Amino acid sequence: MKFLSELRYQFNGTPITHHDGLLLLGSCFTANVGSALADRLFRVSYNPTGILFDPSAIARHLQYLAAGRPFETTELFELDGLWHHWDYHSDFSALTAHDAAAQINAGITAGRQALQQSNWLVLTLGSAFRYERIDTGLPVANNHRAPAAGFRKVLQRVEDMEAELRLAIAAVRHMQPDLQVMLTVSPVRHHRDGLIENNRSKGRLLELVHRLCENDPACHYFPAYEMVTDVLRDYRWYDLDLVHPNHAATQYVFEQFCAHCMPESTRELAEKAHQWVLGERHRPRFEESAAHQAFLKRQEVLRRELATNHTELDWGLFPKFK
Repeated sequence: MKFLSELRYQFNGTPITHHDGLLLLGSCFTANVGSALADRLFRVSYNPTGILFDPSAIARHLQYLAAGRPFETTELFELDGLWHHWDYHSDFSALTAHDAAAQINAGITAGRQALQQSNWLVLTLGSAFRYERIDTGLPVANNHRAPAAGFRKVLQRVEDMEAELRLAIAAVRHMQPDLQVMLTVSPVRHHRDGLIENNRSKGRLLELVHRLCENDPACHYFPAYEMVTDVLRDYRWYDLDLVHPNHAATQYVFEQFCAHCMPESTRELAEKAHQWVLGERHRPRFEESAAHQAFLKRQEVLRRELATNHTELDWGLFPKFK
C-alpha cells in the first residue's frame, strides 16, 4: 500500500561534494537548507545579504555582488527611528545611517567572497509578486512596515523575471565562469496573498525556473516545492501556521537533496560530520562524570580523524578548530 506519491526526478548536474563551495540566496527556506549543510561541515554561505523572496530582488542582489560597489549613507532612509534600505531585510537596519550602511556593505563583501569560492549558486524563489514604490516606481525587497498606501503590488510576468535573472547570472559568471546554478521554488505558502494568488505566483515561478534550465545546461532544477506540496501534501507536515513546512518536512527535503545530488561517499562523510557537530553542541548535566569524560575523548578522536583524513571539511562553525 502506497502512502506517498512517487516523484520521478533525475539530477543531471555534477555531484556535490565537500570540495565544492555553495552560495545560497533566497527565501527563508534557504536558511533551512543552508544551516543543514553547515551542520555537516560543507563550505556554504547562505543569505549573506539577507532574506529575499521575489526573483527581481534576487537578481538585484546578484548584481550587487557582481559589482561590489559599497552603499552610501545617502542611499538609506529613516523610518521610526531606524535607518533602512529598500532592498535589504530589517536585519541590516540600524539606529544610525553609518551603522546600517556598514552592515549592508559587510554583507556584500561576505557574499562576494563566498561567490568567488563557490562552484554552486543555489537560488530559492519564494513569490512572483513584488512591491514597487508608487512615488518612484522602483521595486523594493522590504517595505520595513512603511504605510501600505505607498506601494503597489505587482504579479511579475515570467518573461520579465527570466530576463532579469539571466542578466544577473551572467554577471556573477564573470567572476566564476564555471558556476553551476541550482533553482528551487520555496514550498512555503504566501498565505497573505490569498490561496488563489499564491498558486498563480508559484505557477509563474515554476515556469520561470524550467525556462532557465531548458536554455542553460549549467542551470538545474531541484523539486523542493513538489516534494512538500505533492509528495507530503498533508497538514501534519506543516507548522502551526499551516504555511511553513515543519522540521520533519524540511528534513525530508534535505535528505532527498543529499540522496539525489551527492555521491554516497559524501553522504556518509556528511553524516559522520553531523554526528560530531551534534556531540559538540551537547550540554551535559554532570560535566565531571566519567561518562561525559569518555564522551569527550570519543569526540576528540572523531574530530582528529575527520580533520586528518578530510581536509575538505569546513570548520567555520567551530573557529577554534580551524
